[in-house]
Amino acid sequence: MTTENSPAEPASPPTDHAAARAALLERPGLTGRPRRAALARLTDDWLAGLLAAAGAPFFGVALVAVGGYGRGELSPRSDLDVLLLHDGPIDRELPERIWYPVWDAGAQLDHSVRTPAEARAVAATDLKAQLGLLDARHLAGDAALTAALRSAVLTDWRASAPARLPELRELGRERAERHGELSFLLEPDLKEARGGLRDLVALDAVAASWLADAPRDGLDAAALRLADVRDALHLATGRATERLGLQDQDQVAERLGVLDADTLLRQVYEAARTIAYASDVTWRAVDRVLAARSGRGRRAVRRGFPFTGAGRGSGAVARGAVDRRPLAEGVVEQDGEAVLAQAARPAADPVLPLRAAAAAAQNGLTVSYATVRRLAAECRPLPVPWPDEAREQLVTLLGAGEAAVPVWEAMEAEGLVTRLLPDWERVRCRPQRNAVHRWTVDRHLVETAVRAAAMTRRVARPDLLLVAALLHDIGKGWPGDHSEAGEVIVRDLAARMGFPAEDTETLAVLVRHHLTLVETATRRDPDDPATVEAVTKAVGSLLELELLHALTEADALATGPAAWSGWRASLVDGLVARVAAELAGGGAPPPEAAPSTEQERLAVEAARTDAPALSLLAQAEGTAPGTEPMGVELTLAVPDRPGLLGTVAGVLALHRLTVRSAGLRELDPIGAGPVLLLSWRVAAEYGELPEAARLRADLRRALDGSLDVSRRLAERDAAAPRRRGIPTPPPLVAVAPAVASATATVLEVRAHDAPGLLHRIGRALDGAGVRVRTAHVSTLGAEAVDSFYLTDPAGRPLTAERAAEVAAAVRSALG
Repeated sequence: MTTENSPAEPASPPTDHAAARAALLERPGLTGRPRRAALARLTDDWLAGLLAAAGAPFFGVALVAVGGYGRGELSPRSDLDVLLLHDGPIDRELPERIWYPVWDAGAQLDHSVRTPAEARAVAATDLKAQLGLLDARHLAGDAALTAALRSAVLTDWRASAPARLPELRELGRERAERHGELSFLLEPDLKEARGGLRDLVALDAVAASWLADAPRDGLDAAALRLADVRDALHLATGRATERLGLQDQDQVAERLGVLDADTLLRQVYEAARTIAYASDVTWRAVDRVLAARSGRGRRAVRRGFPFTGAGRGSGAVARGAVDRRPLAEGVVEQDGEAVLAQAARPAADPVLPLRAAAAAAQNGLTVSYATVRRLAAECRPLPVPWPDEAREQLVTLLGAGEAAVPVWEAMEAEGLVTRLLPDWERVRCRPQRNAVHRWTVDRHLVETAVRAAAMTRRVARPDLLLVAALLHDIGKGWPGDHSEAGEVIVRDLAARMGFPAEDTETLAVLVRHHLTLVETATRRDPDDPATVEAVTKAVGSLLELELLHALTEADALATGPAAWSGWRASLVDGLVARVAAELAGGGAPPPEAAPSTEQERLAVEAARTDAPALSLLAQAEGTAPGTEPMGVELTLAVPDRPGLLGTVAGVLALHRLTVRSAGLRELDPIGAGPVLLLSWRVAAEYGELPEAARLRADLRRALDGSLDVSRRLAERDAAAPRRRGIPTPPPLVAVAPAVASATATVLEVRAHDAPGLLHRIGRALDGAGVRVRTAHVSTLGAEAVDSFYLTDPAGRPLTAERAAEVAAAVRSALG
């Protein structure tokens, strides 16, 4: 082989090179990277011989490999990217004496002839040319000339990187738009698609700039896998193609010793995801560095590479101005990412991965690379069944919609998803050989949850809708009917997550019948009573029908444009209306449970003293020894007065307590007049729970008027920094049909949860001059689902006109 310090040996004739190349490609046991390196060495020797045979002077002329060839590996049908470098006038016929034998041998040649100054000038205006020169490798001739060019090109690149890296990123975006994402395509372009070989070149260019570096875990293995598949594709087709066509996948799998084409695609998808995730992490690091250099960044950056070790996201803070805003318990925002708070202890907090993911997604952020790595390394698995908080945080994450996708990808990259949901591994990167489907099975599940997040106002149980969306195709990793297999799996998963038996049954029905509505509506006669009867047997309640309707639409929309249309939607809507009419004849709702002894005691005390009576009880979930209290049960009895609900909710919001559920009912324990009994379950937004004595004092001050809750909340909101949000469906405020209650008007409110939400609703109802006789408030993930039973001051249901006015007032208060 030619070295940089010795002249090349004379070349063999072109026909001898072609024969040697063919023999090398057929050599038993020589595959993968060793074969690519051997092919590059063989080509190096051949080109070096051609340079010598062309009569080139030893000094002042050099043959240089650039681009992919410059990296020292050649696929069987790769082009040869070669630069003839010279430092002054040369024989005009010299290039032709080198190029013609290459063309005669049938090789694809990308060639140029330039001086070092010309090469640098072209690179300054052509980013692709500059990237090729970053991989320049000496083949033959004047080694000092090549070394000088390499040094100058690297210097130029590092000097111009702040301006050129955004251009490089834009090239990647344009490629992704044209070629799609390698991780999800049935016929992917191994080189140009997002997550392909071109992205590896870009990552190397970023590293060469000394501004940032990619996370290297798994990256070399991913690059090796794609390169091996590309080699096998070249050999199977006999062409220099980068597209892994359906007709070629079986042959490529056989050449690689892979079980079948599906296994091949899964391996390709896994490699592409590793590369795509590394690219995302790297470009975020580049953004931070460039922002710091331009003065837009707040965080000090070390000279050279930015922080990529355990210090970032683990509580270590660089010297300099660092802006960290709380997001949730143990989670803060820093530099546009969610990272761990300094006091976070992942080893003692198994819910922390889900809490960090939910907080990031709800704030339109992603979780930093170092944070995800630390969570994966230090957090213990969740206890089984899961604590209530873990289930709520999963629902909160899914409810963020599109913002949940990059967070989910970060968790999946470090194995946190399969740790939470072991059955996920069977659907991870699983291809769907159906032209209707645009995603792999696992990504389709996530996309269905994204679509379902936009439908949470349509259902009374958004938590069940989101979890069913995430799991509806989980059975595709098993043989047989995936709906039947999925029903079995989801029963186990729901129990693992801690869902009660009734909710588990609902989830099982949704997964088992997620195709029932669309298949029945499009294949059966909707006017045939047997059609409606078949669906009513599958779904046993209006709640299940409502959830199944939303899941059906979310599933179809996430499948692809061909899976849902106005025609299909109208057929499904018509079928649902018929089934709903059939199910509406069900029995009345169960009566409300009698008050507990403690509730009766507080009600009697409040009635006798004509003053508030309350009790506070910290609630631990009891899932493991040493579990910290996760919330507070607050029971408050107060003689009826205007504005009670909004006032109490405002005090809780002042103390940064999130209302997970609440109930309001009216009692008359001693016949002296009505007493309102409020039962709350609340949790700290972040930090510790407030002291009971302080909370009690503020409640009493608010009730006697000495604490202006609304003003204090407005002042706090005005002082808080503006934080990016995520798109959410608009609030839904509706008056339920009269059959919902014979003695009151039922107002239903469904909205994205936010600090002070219940306070604003309570103030609106108070301002409308209506009485809240009973209330049922619940927060499911990040969604509030509330019902208020209203009467006029005389205790009568509201007229239709009055009810519409009250609904409009609440709608206005929610903005």
